[in-house]
Amino acid sequence: MRLRRLAGRGRGDTVGSMRLSLALASLIVLPGGAQAWSFAPTPICTLSQAAFGLDTQVTFDPSQGLYTLTLTRPQGWPEAPVFAIRFDGASPLTISTDRHRVEGTRIVVTDSGFGNVLSGLEANTTATATVGDVSVRIDLAEAAGPVATFRACPATPSV
Repeated sequence: MRLRRLAGRGRGDTVGSMRLSLALASLIVLPGGAQAWSFAPTPICTLSQAAFGLDTQVTFDPSQGLYTLTLTRPQGWPEAPVFAIRFDGASPLTISTDRHRVEGTRIVVTDSGFGNVLSGLEANTTATATVGDVSVRIDLAEAAGPVATFRACPATPSV
């Protein structure tokens, strides 16, 4: 084994072993790009995640009675007539709309009801957002708890 040969050959190999150990430790400690889902009740109810180059945010503004899904990525989004989000996992679901808008690097979908979106986020393991020829995967691991908290936000009506 190559690793065995590197170890135990005097003082120089100790430095090499330390470097190897540090390199392996950094692979374990460094985040893989995924950040946990989070919930904030103020100034408006907000559910969010930043992972793998995509910022995902769901908000509810009680003053307007509107939910908003905003997906932001550095490459932006193409203009297209339809936005779709497919949820995969325990409760698969696909939702599409023509009521979306591209604003620079963001795509924004606004509606007065988001029950299906919240259910999709809560019950599945991944989602795929598609606009034109661009599809981006959203990791839903550990989203269920923050989604449940979002649903219970005092400013949020039941959906």
